[in-house]
Amino acid sequence: MNSGNRIVYLAQAGVIAAVYVVLTMIAAGFDLASGAIQVRFSEALTVLPFFTPAAVPGLIVGCFLANIITGCALPDIIFGTLATAVGAFGTYLLRKNRFLCPLPPVLANALIIPFVLRYAYQIPGSIPFFMLTVGAGEVIACYVFGLILLHALLPVREKIFDRNV
Repeated sequence: MNSGNRIVYLAQAGVIAAVYVVLTMIAAGFDLASGAIQVRFSEALTVLPFFTPAAVPGLIVGCFLANIITGCALPDIIFGTLATAVGAFGTYLLRKNRFLCPLPPVLANALIIPFVLRYAYQIPGSIPFFMLTVGAGEVIACYVFGLILLHALLPVREKIFDRNV
């Protein structure tokens, strides 16, 4: 990767991280960024690895910073960021099929975050119930908002995302 491509890659990752943080803070303002029932608007961005590999580190850094800024517990900072990392990397691997792209973040969060809710925050309820509620929120964020975002960006992807990155 030449220096120009590295700069584009870092810029894309940085912008994605910043937007993730801002959208998470907006969701937190509505008490939707964490808890048993959550719809992080920022999770719609997990479709962006469809367009650029720079989205993977951008989403990871954005989630990490958003979790710190919104006052999450340490296990949530660690495992929430891990769930986003797994989801973002999975989306990148499935980038050939735009309708499967939202699936990895939905699964990663539905399988990891319920344990964080139960053991880090001691929220009363069962792991299967949390899998259902977190999974439902992720379906809304990733499949509804995420696919809307993906389809809105398709016509302009060459202008926004450099295919050489």
